[in-house]
Amino acid sequence: MKTAKEQVLELLRQIPEDSSLEDIQYHIYVRQKVEKGLEAAKEGRVVPHEEVVNRMRRWLER
Repeated sequence: MKTAKEQVLELLRQIPEDSSLEDIQYHIYVRQKVEKGLEAAKEGRVVPHEEVVNRMRRWLER
């Protein structure tokens, strides 16, 4: 597994040279959220699709 520093360096190599600090922060933020979501899914901490549909249905009826 790559270290956090290695992950950030890889990210910096992938984004455009003229990226602002805000752009870089955004990319790091998104990567963190994706990794957190993948970890949650791996651990089974997810809401089944059918439950999401039911929740949305109730929310939209209001």
